[in-house]
Amino acid sequence: MTDSTVADATGASAKPAVKPARPYFSSGPCAKPPGWSPEKLATESLGRSHRSKLGKSRLAYCIDLMREMLGLPDTHHIGIVPGSDTGAFEMAMWTMLGARDVTTLAWESFGEGWVTDAVKQLKLEPTVLRADYGQLPDLDSVDWSSDVLFTWNGTTSGVRVPDGEWIADDREGLAFADATSAVFAYDIPWDKIDVATFSWQKVLGGEGGHGVLILGPRAVERLESHTPAWPLPKVFRLTKSGKLNDGIFSGATINTPSMLAVEDAIFALEWGKSVGGLPGMIARSNANAHALDKIVAERDWLGHLAADSGIRSKTSVCLTVEGADTDLIKKMASLLEKEGAALDVAGYRDAPPGLRIWCGATVDTADIEALGPWLDWAYAAAKAG
Repeated sequence: MTDSTVADATGASAKPAVKPARPYFSSGPCAKPPGWSPEKLATESLGRSHRSKLGKSRLAYCIDLMREMLGLPDTHHIGIVPGSDTGAFEMAMWTMLGARDVTTLAWESFGEGWVTDAVKQLKLEPTVLRADYGQLPDLDSVDWSSDVLFTWNGTTSGVRVPDGEWIADDREGLAFADATSAVFAYDIPWDKIDVATFSWQKVLGGEGGHGVLILGPRAVERLESHTPAWPLPKVFRLTKSGKLNDGIFSGATINTPSMLAVEDAIFALEWGKSVGGLPGMIARSNANAHALDKIVAERDWLGHLAADSGIRSKTSVCLTVEGADTDLIKKMASLLEKEGAALDVAGYRDAPPGLRIWCGATVDTADIEALGPWLDWAYAAAKAG
């Protein structure tokens, strides 16, 4: 307990006086950008065909904004696809794997999902490199003669790869990065990535249901030279007559998108430009993570699930709570939600019992700072009864 709280007659800490102005700390869907409101979204494309001149232009504009914000080189294609990040990553797996051996890395639930897909669905017998929650597998042991699947930032474990230096420049296989809680929060070395996927609902605070697929030139070569041994559903087909379907990467989506979700993503991307583009968004995430680190350092009952700061997420930060089990965490999260002080802060269901605080760019640092005393209060109140 810190000086910011005082004990009441029962021994539980009193409620702090100041609440986070925007108590949205969910790790997906994440907080909307500051100043967002539905009235601020452009609506001209709503009720129009996504294949109309207007619809295509708005989809193309969204793609162009993502390219600009991410600093994506012209060598890489970017497209909007169905099924959120999961759909985008499985689309890449189903269309490109099977040409050579596969290595899958798993240190949290989504990485394990790609292992399940590779083993049980595609029957690929991959090499699986695992680590417990809070840790990374040995990256130096990765065989880059194989295709390699990994999460850049483990949303459910709070663990990220340290950088792209471990990815071989002379790799024979493709590097598949599930980067859904990493893009717009880290400076991704695109020359190291052949396939990347993400969804708008993470660092942009956008809506769900749509994924983004980024393909480097080696991924395009694979698509045009490799025919999978399994059937492909329509929503996974990225080629036409043996060549990349360029339309998907210029605004002609595979299936009907939500233009409302597209306009919401455009709002978030334009907001990102207004705060300094990618460097500004990275700086906001870093400031939020630093503020949460300070809260943890000041409390002996709080800790980081990722003990090594060099691999600790700066977006989906997972915390350990002294003596906590699932019930205590549920009580804390429920108390905080009831008070409107923090929403959706319980850790992921498959992770060790703890808290998870989103520190991405759409969160204001002042709200992270205001969270500390409320965590003290919720911890004391949950333990008391």
